[in-house]
Amino acid sequence: MTTPQILDPACGSKMFYFDKETPLVHFCDIRDEEHPLCDGRLLKVHPDQVADFRDLPHEDESFHLIIFDPPHLERAGPKSWQAAKYGKLNKETWREDLAQGFSECWRVLAGGGTMIFKWNETQIKVNEILACFSQRPICGHRTTQNLKTHWIVFYKPVVGGCDG
Repeated sequence: MTTPQILDPACGSKMFYFDKETPLVHFCDIRDEEHPLCDGRLLKVHPDQVADFRDLPHEDESFHLIIFDPPHLERAGPKSWQAAKYGKLNKETWREDLAQGFSECWRVLAGGGTMIFKWNETQIKVNEILACFSQRPICGHRTTQNLKTHWIVFYKPVVGGCDG
């Protein structure tokens, strides 16, 4: 069995993965549930480990790549299919929650590792999110104006050792 070197701490239904069962990725989510969607399909959120991205149960510097795609919505009804599909932020604490989630991801990211952060700014602008983080990104990509989805890359330098 391959030891996962990649962490997805908020995997949801693993929508953007080509291989949703890849042994290279350790999938975590705060939820483990299923929901019928409006088109009759079943949305399945079944992580390898139920965990809160604000308090990850992993050793320091244990992953080389982290894909952090937290919930983007703060306004969604209790029966919203979008909330079921993507999760929902707490309207009162989302800044602290995302800051803590980023800090936890950074803690478990190995030196020389990369974090890919995905954000859709339909309700909260990406600049508001980046202001919550302790590190600055090195590069990123924004899709078309209509989709408002950002892919942002953070790199954690190696500290100490022969090269540090």
